[in-house]
Amino acid sequence: METDFSSADYLTGQLLIAMPAMGDPRFSKSVIYMCVHNEEGAMGLIVNKLADELSFAELLTQLDIESLGVAPQLPIHFGGPVETGRGFVLHSAEYNQEGTIEVAEGMALTATIDILQDIAQNRGPEKFLLALGYAGWGAGQLDGEIQQNAWLHVPADPDLTFGADNDAKWEHAIAKIGVDLSLLSGEAGHA
Repeated sequence: METDFSSADYLTGQLLIAMPAMGDPRFSKSVIYMCVHNEEGAMGLIVNKLADELSFAELLTQLDIESLGVAPQLPIHFGGPVETGRGFVLHSAEYNQEGTIEVAEGMALTATIDILQDIAQNRGPEKFLLALGYAGWGAGQLDGEIQQNAWLHVPADPDLTFGADNDAKWEHAIAKIGVDLSLLSGEAGHA
């Protein structure tokens, strides 16, 4: 059974939450900020998993970007399994430059080197999350996964999206829905 999504049903600007029985280990207990969701597909950034192999200082060195003094110790997130060498900065919308895309009220996305230079020199956005790679779905793919009980969704909030406690983000996102974790299952129910 195919569901037609109206634009009001699209999840751009919301958090996608992996169900406990998520079969893909890359997405186990993941929380994804949805940057785009429309009839053509979906794209989001995992906001609660770190990319351990690279520090911000190493990234700046690789890109030949100078910082003011010692480079800040900033976490780099694993944004998803697609194009893992490509960087994205999800950030508060007060920061805007050429190439910045407003995602939702108060949230923007920039994928240029300029924003990394600004962050390194303390001229970047007030709140931000740096990610390598992204999560992507083809047309109708995410909608099908939601119907198969792979994902829940909840309105995003900056505290959860940009918060430092990555280990607690999944539980906090589930709690926003008001669902008891012990009652969640990956199985579809039948009456």
